[in-house]
Amino acid sequence: MEFTISQIAAMLGGSVQGDGNEKINMLAKIQDAKKGQLAFLSNPKYEQYIYTTQASVVIVKKDFVPRREINTNLILVDDPYSSFTALLEEYHKMINFQKSGIEQPSYIGENSVVGKNIYRGAFSYIGNNVKIGDNVKIHPQAFVGDNVVIGDNSILHAGVKIYADTRIGSNCVLHSGAVIGSDGFGFAPQEDGTYKTIPQLGNVILEDNVTVGGNTVIDCATLFGDSTIIRQGVKLDNLIQIAHNVEVGKNTVIAAQTGISGSTKVGENCLFAGQVGLAGHLTIANNTSLGAQSGISKSIKEEGLKLIGSPAFDVKDYFKSYAVFKKLPDLNERLRELEKKILTKVES
Repeated sequence: MEFTISQIAAMLGGSVQGDGNEKINMLAKIQDAKKGQLAFLSNPKYEQYIYTTQASVVIVKKDFVPRREINTNLILVDDPYSSFTALLEEYHKMINFQKSGIEQPSYIGENSVVGKNIYRGAFSYIGNNVKIGDNVKIHPQAFVGDNVVIGDNSILHAGVKIYADTRIGSNCVLHSGAVIGSDGFGFAPQEDGTYKTIPQLGNVILEDNVTVGGNTVIDCATLFGDSTIIRQGVKLDNLIQIAHNVEVGKNTVIAAQTGISGSTKVGENCLFAGQVGLAGHLTIANNTSLGAQSGISKSIKEEGLKLIGSPAFDVKDYFKSYAVFKKLPDLNERLRELEKKILTKVES
């Protein structure tokens, strides 16, 4: 698929410096790009490559002034990074929404309704009383349980499993291996040392524009009428565990191998790095940032904190403490030497 430089500039609201009629068929990194490809320059560290790149066009900031001659066309925009991201999004849509129709074998249950331009891949399963919006793509071997609702333009990649009664909004993307609505980890200890399973009767709600990474699991709520809720705009990485009755606030981003225990409420616009662990029944304030491997055992009530460590505390204090901690073996040795000298003087 080809576009002229002028067409791309119009899409981005930018202006062309050079030949707007040259055609572009691919996006690439500025240091690797070839003729017919488009790149962008946002970080000043990469400015050196704009003088040597083979790209047919580079997206740059409107006020960019080259320090020497360049041999490529330019698209001038307010924010090169955001503009390049917008192009990636459009390209992603073209790829993911190319497929349509129904492959066989596939199954759809009784009283289920699907919208326009849907794609159902081979060996996909749709249960009873399911409602699916327009332009939804359900890839091979995906499972959609009874009474599920899926909004417009959502994508279920191969092998996604959606348990009964789940609600999925519009423009959501669920990657392969994601499991939505599985039982929460509820077991009652018995007098004989065994555990009795507590039935999990609630559901999961994913609001609009949610992304769920591969092999991430979101458990249903415990009681009928309750929900585990992932608010709009949340982005979940691969291999995340979200337990029953958790609520994740809108536009929160969570990296891989994070685990959130039951009934914890995470605020809006939070950022969790990899392998973060949160205990249950906590409240995490809006705009909280947690560094990799942070352990959270108490609620965070103040907004905007940046924490790291286990148990987590202020990131600046953490790195000050770490600077001391890594010197402890040396400090211990020096302390022993001082003890020896003091004891020698006392004995003499």
